Amino acid sequence: MMEQQQTTLEKSSVFQFSVRNDKVGVITIDVIGDKVNTLKAEFVQQFQDVLKQAQQHSGVKGLIITSGKKESFIAGADISMIADCKTKEEASALAKAGQDLFTQIENYPLPVVAAINGVCLGGGLELALACHGRICSDNSKTRLGLPEVQLGLLPGSGGTQRLPRLIGVTSALDMILTGRQVNAKRALKLGLADDVVSQDILLDVAAKWILVGKKEQRKHSMMDRFLANTTLGRNILFGQAKKRTLAKTKGHYPAAERILHVIERGLEKDIQTGFKEEANAFGELAMTPVSSALRHLFFASTALKNETGSSEKPDNLHHIGILGGGLMGGGIAFVTATKGNLPARIKDISDKGIAQALNYSWKALSAKVSKKRLSARERQRQMGLLSGSLDYSGFHQSNIVVEAVFEDLALKQKMVADIEDVGKGKIIFASNTSSLPIHKIAETAKYPEKVIGLHYFSPVEKMPLVEVIPHENTDEKTIATTVDFAKKQGKVAIVVGDKPGFYVNRILAPYISEALTCLVQGEPIEHIDKALVQFGFPVGPIQLLDEVGIDIGTKITPILVDAFGERFASPPAVDAIIADDRKGRKNGRGFYLYAKHALPFSLGKNKKQPDPAIYRLLQIKPKNQHSSSEITERCLLLMLNEAVRCLDENIIKQPRDGDIGAVFGIGFPPFFGGPFRYMDSMGTTKVAEKLNQLADKYGEKYRPCERLVEMAKRNERFYD
Repeated sequence: MMEQQQTTLEKSSVFQFSVRNDKVGVITIDVIGDKVNTLKAEFVQQFQDVLKQAQQHSGVKGLIITSGKKESFIAGADISMIADCKTKEEASALAKAGQDLFTQIENYPLPVVAAINGVCLGGGLELALACHGRICSDNSKTRLGLPEVQLGLLPGSGGTQRLPRLIGVTSALDMILTGRQVNAKRALKLGLADDVVSQDILLDVAAKWILVGKKEQRKHSMMDRFLANTTLGRNILFGQAKKRTLAKTKGHYPAAERILHVIERGLEKDIQTGFKEEANAFGELAMTPVSSALRHLFFASTALKNETGSSEKPDNLHHIGILGGGLMGGGIAFVTATKGNLPARIKDISDKGIAQALNYSWKALSAKVSKKRLSARERQRQMGLLSGSLDYSGFHQSNIVVEAVFEDLALKQKMVADIEDVGKGKIIFASNTSSLPIHKIAETAKYPEKVIGLHYFSPVEKMPLVEVIPHENTDEKTIATTVDFAKKQGKVAIVVGDKPGFYVNRILAPYISEALTCLVQGEPIEHIDKALVQFGFPVGPIQLLDEVGIDIGTKITPILVDAFGERFASPPAVDAIIADDRKGRKNGRGFYLYAKHALPFSLGKNKKQPDPAIYRLLQIKPKNQHSSSEITERCLLLMLNEAVRCLDENIIKQPRDGDIGAVFGIGFPPFFGGPFRYMDSMGTTKVAEKLNQLADKYGEKYRPCERLVEMAKRNERFYD
């Protein structure tokens, strides 16, 4: 291997310049003290100085830009810079500074190559796009993408202009509009990378690329050239893209529409026009409430990643046990092995249950293999982390045992006793209960300090949230280790209080119950669901009950009524639906019709139909009686009021946790930032007024809780 960093010319806290023996210069980016590299405004001058220094060095034949971090090239720009901007002009100036710096790289008189190892996102990819070549390592951590749309923004440092010109407009639109990240092999196929090599020869291959001369630029397909370079092609492409985008965003995310406009203008005019449009759009989007809300969620989830939920440090994890081979158990085993890279042993009462859990992972991994996102060899390695047993053999090695069986208190208490016998008080028992209080499960335990709740949401591999629920005797080490385990599984973990429903189900229950009340009063199923989808939820409350399971969703209601009173009661008429053995999608009988039960006429590929039999069961004739906004208010404001009660009762420690729980647990519209952020935007005075108006019209369950009343009097906010 060629010796590197032979001569050091310039060193700062971030940039180090050196020259290899083959006269190729290397600029190494390393933000000291940070786990990943992020770009900050104050780095611009330092970068420019290093570029000048390199140009003045005699005999240098080209430059490699690389990272001093093992698994991160550049993770993006520092988002806090945007929060510091007070006007759109200030935000536009940030974007323009990035554009100008990267244009200097693009126009550099010597060849410049980005040697990418690890994550290369946002501003990091925009920097790489300005280079004359990109060589990626085959490290599994290497991911390239422009995720700005997920923060209500667009790539502001040239990404909207350079990416379409490099990989073609259709592929670029897909990446920029979705924020989708691609691995190194996919980047090579798209033409985003020029080569993919082993990490240990990354710099040598990059140097060779400089010394031999850059490769011929990949030619776009005839269709892509037609779509990008002709008026007719652009009209077709962007017309269709706008329709699809609006159908998906329903107008709630302005960044997507601005992305389309900026890319189209750049292709229609020239790249300089595109840069100008991009910087202006970046500034305007940075000032929108949507971007502010999405950045709030980003900072909140980032903060949670750095917390343990405890004053103690977590124990090292090495083996995990799972009780129950059903859908939940199978999903928990899957994320434990594939995300956490931890061995997971599944216990079930039958071979069929174990086979079902193992097959869950096999199918999920095989889908990745068929899409070439995973090698068959890696699938085999990950499957090798999973095993099953009809008894507790092998469970003595476990740090944590996750229980995912039926909601039966006696059964769960017996399992606590079994694990205590196996582990002699050294194993954490984590219950995936959705309704039973954790202190009840720990009631007969010898080591109650080792019992905790760990509530997953279905489907486990897709839902990002878990609730960690300590009871009053759970020790700090158990809390810290359980939170750490959830993070290793790729989850966002919030620590919540041990009362019925915990946080997510407690705020969800009155929301769904009020939707059912609207239904019993004669509102059509689709009218109710459409109202909440238009507001911004991914699915309506009645469809959500079908997806969760009507039997599961209604099982928690009596527990909540018993604990908190009649405000949680569902309308009695719903009992007729339960008595008709309607469980939702899982048994093909719910509020909606599913394939084998569908009506004899088709409504199109992805359409769903309410089941007319529901109205007969409820003895009603459906008719739109209330506006969408009134239905939305009735359901939503009960959720908001309950969220404030949860904060008041210390079920959640702070509004941040309540926002994260609602967005990641039940799909509260992210562009509002969560229920507490939403109440701040409305004003607590207005929230309390609306609740009182609804209480006068529909009953006392709507009265604002005491904390909200007091906040409304002083017009207080949940966030400073």
